Amino acid sequence: MARTPTLTFDRGTLILHPPPRCKAWMDFATWDDRIEKFRIPAIQYRPLVEALQAENTDFVDKAKEFYPVELLAALEMEPYPHQSEALKAWKLAGRQGVVVLPTAAGKTYLAQMAMQATPRTTLIVVPTLDLMHQWYAHLLAAFPDAEIGLLGGGSRDRTPILVSTYDSAAINAENLGNRYALIIFDECHHLPTDFSRVIAEYAIAPYRLGLSATPERTDGKHADLNILIGREVYRKRAEDLAGKALAEHEIVQIKVKLSQLEREKYNRLIQIRNDFLRESKISLGSIQGWQRFVQMSARSQGGRRAMLAHREAKEIALGTDGKIRVLANLLAKHYPERILIFTADNATVYSISQEFLIPAITHQTPVKERHAILTKFREGEYRSLIASHVLNEGVDVPSASVAIILSGTGSAREYIQRLGRVLRKGNVKNKQAILYEVIAENTSEERTSARRRGEGDKPQKQEGKKKNKENLRVVYGSGGKGREYKAAEQMEIKYSTDESKLSKDDDF
Repeated sequence: MARTPTLTFDRGTLILHPPPRCKAWMDFATWDDRIEKFRIPAIQYRPLVEALQAENTDFVDKAKEFYPVELLAALEMEPYPHQSEALKAWKLAGRQGVVVLPTAAGKTYLAQMAMQATPRTTLIVVPTLDLMHQWYAHLLAAFPDAEIGLLGGGSRDRTPILVSTYDSAAINAENLGNRYALIIFDECHHLPTDFSRVIAEYAIAPYRLGLSATPERTDGKHADLNILIGREVYRKRAEDLAGKALAEHEIVQIKVKLSQLEREKYNRLIQIRNDFLRESKISLGSIQGWQRFVQMSARSQGGRRAMLAHREAKEIALGTDGKIRVLANLLAKHYPERILIFTADNATVYSISQEFLIPAITHQTPVKERHAILTKFREGEYRSLIASHVLNEGVDVPSASVAIILSGTGSAREYIQRLGRVLRKGNVKNKQAILYEVIAENTSEERTSARRRGEGDKPQKQEGKKKNKENLRVVYGSGGKGREYKAAEQMEIKYSTDESKLSKDDDF
């Protein structure tokens, strides 16, 4: 008598033995000579099970160790329309996919709604320890009767609801892979790296939710999210939610002129750089061009001189005295409002901190000191705060209403995240947020500013003579009329997502 095929989990993969008589499983399996059995990638668990079920093939599922959980919410709020729409779109897509919402739009509460709609063991993956503790605190308040644990920062819990950093989840991916039915990837643009992607690849989780304000990546790997999590199912822009879930906001660009001495030195340095680029036939309009410039700077004296000139010119644009004067005016204008100041480098952070007696946070700031500074800022003891990149994501400061970008990268993600730091309404009625972008006129900063605002394909009047086709251009909104969650309702979904049909007796 033939044995019933058994599906087992083995360190991030599946083993199906003995082979079923049907053909459905063959598209997923690869023969492993070492064990003389068929092996299947763990991420293929759901389509494999659905294929076997579709052919009425009997099999024993010993792979899954996830199970239903009771999630009785003690923290419930009336969801915003966009949260309800996003949840509906995700469910209609089979509870797999990416939701794109601006910073401060309530992605954490949306995740809570998804957990309540899919009451199974759940893994939440976040990029930083700060975010891990924020999620943990939220979940403890939301589900006080549930077992909630941490993985990372010295904690190694084994609980039905687990919050982990990407690093810790990747390290333990082989052991975590079959324990959770739902995985929530917060800031999911961190997932498609060679190190982190194993979290999704080694997991059999049939339900997956990705959350991000800016999933696009300059290396193009955001396309892998379609495989690792599921396609994008819903998207809203900050301006779509202004005055509703988010504070009304205004973006003001201030251009400052270099002094005559700064301008003369800047032009001289740029000329040195451009002469070398022209002689070497290098264009900085692409990543490949920049990589070649870096390589050439290490191979020749002329290349090194050009790179040093490039860096010195950049320092002039980033740190011109004109920006300091503008900063002083803005601080006086908006006193006593809570103000966040962002720069591109730590040296400028410390310089401004010392000159204006403003508390500073960088990656070098000890955890306890950082916590104390943020607490005093939230409570109003500190009115201003300056940082480089460490406050771009994972920090909740609803009391801030003014952001000043003195310098930054060309990353659209960084720009949106910095704007998001002042968009939370908090308890402020009719909050009006404002973002100032201070840039040096007629310098490379203008092109950097255009890139981070999604205008990288526009030709620039200075320095760049050709359109930069390689730059990331973030496309916001639904991408077309009528292509929001209503369009998701029309897509062909092969199985039900009705709440009543997602019972404890389901296969998943």
